[in-house]
Amino acid sequence: MNALTFWNPLKEMEEFQRHITSFFDRPNLKPNPFRKEDETMTATDWMPQVDIVEDEKEYLIKADLPEVKKDDVKVTVENGVLMIAGERKSEKEEKNKKFHRMECSYGSFARSFALPDDADAAKIHAEFKEGALKVHVAKSEQARPKQIAVKVN
Repeated sequence: MNALTFWNPLKEMEEFQRHITSFFDRPNLKPNPFRKEDETMTATDWMPQVDIVEDEKEYLIKADLPEVKKDDVKVTVENGVLMIAGERKSEKEEKNKKFHRMECSYGSFARSFALPDDADAAKIHAEFKEGALKVHVAKSEQARPKQIAVKVN
């Protein structure tokens, strides 16, 4: 039995464009001892990874922001959307340094999260320590589960 295969005619063109772009992105054409010729890499915009954890009192959003300074991070809430934005600045090129590979992404980033209905936007606080941002989003009092005593007659 023959299997059907989906063919995307633009895939070859995208691959060709990626190879051409990577050629012009190289700082020089000297051989790089840390690069394998068959290795392919795709550059993407930097987006910090985030974990969201919930317990009975709050939502906790943890974002990994290595090499980002506290002053370069901004946390805002507007119309039920929590926004984490900032910038990771790149190293300045120095005369005595020669970069063989630059895989870390730099630049501006922004992540936004729709707050759940039970979140209390007035009770949000953030803390930043050692490249980790923690945003605490409290749950509203009426949304928390309450235990009701049942009387037996």
